[in-house]
Amino acid sequence: MLASPASRAVEKAHPGSRMVVLGPPNRTGILSGLPFLKAVGPITKRSALWRGWFGARRYDYAFVYGFDEPLVSYALRVADRVVVFRQKADALNRRVYRCVDVPAFQSEHSVLHYLRLPAALGIPPAGMRLVYRVMPHEATAARARIAAEIPRARSPLIGFQVASFPTKAYRDWPIGNFAELAERIFADWQQSHLLIYGGREERSRALWLKERLGDRATLYAGALTLRETAALMSCTDLYVGVDTGPTHLMSTFDIPLVGLYHCISSSKLTGPADHPCFYAVDHPCARNRCTEQTDMAEISVESVLARVQQALAEHPPMRPRPQAATRFA
Repeated sequence: MLASPASRAVEKAHPGSRMVVLGPPNRTGILSGLPFLKAVGPITKRSALWRGWFGARRYDYAFVYGFDEPLVSYALRVADRVVVFRQKADALNRRVYRCVDVPAFQSEHSVLHYLRLPAALGIPPAGMRLVYRVMPHEATAARARIAAEIPRARSPLIGFQVASFPTKAYRDWPIGNFAELAERIFADWQQSHLLIYGGREERSRALWLKERLGDRATLYAGALTLRETAALMSCTDLYVGVDTGPTHLMSTFDIPLVGLYHCISSSKLTGPADHPCFYAVDHPCARNRCTEQTDMAEISVESVLARVQQALAEHPPMRPRPQAATRFA
């Protein structure tokens, strides 16, 4: 997702170019449907070892994001010119067309980091907004799910992403804080309804929150694919979440987004760029005093609630229409 602006920049610089994206089998499908990609497909370090040995070179250029020698070697077999970040092996660096120095950790926004490879070919940025497309059948299914599972009178619909990756648990805001935030939202917006997102890893936390909130919330954590979750997100009025993959997905929609960011990676480094209604809540600790042990609980419920209130005031949700009409009409 963070590299999608780089692909868009290439397409704008070379209209009509045939771009193919290969990546981890369980993740690359998130890019399906992007208009500037010809195809997406799976590749792993293991499968790269035997691919591309026979037949003519198929590509003029290849950009490799990562530091796995099998993937760079595969790119060298199938493309005339290969652009990479500087690899550990000098012999490999000497074989590529352009070798880009890796910027210092957290020295620039993540999107700018990925744009460095096209820039090595003189390709300028074409915006920093992440790119994602909900397919028509996915949107239809999401609208049907909401209509079947959430009373029509409930508004606004607010999504919660309550956890990051297990390896980045220091980014997680306490689940009790999410519960308190929800109660404060219900006090201001009595007909509001929460959609709780997440994967299988955080389902126990999400389930606790669901049980606490009862029928004012619907639990989707661990029950949907990432693409199904994204389609559901596109039908809501507001999102509140920690810094993680689904938050990046949500940033592709023109829907108010309240993001909570740890001081190791502030919103200036990983938050949505070029977003029309982004409301950042950054950890109050200075980065030079921040470690993974710095507790996200130091972000107060009041500070997050203030951003929620601001978002809903500046972007009022669409109220349900009377009689047979619905929010999806």
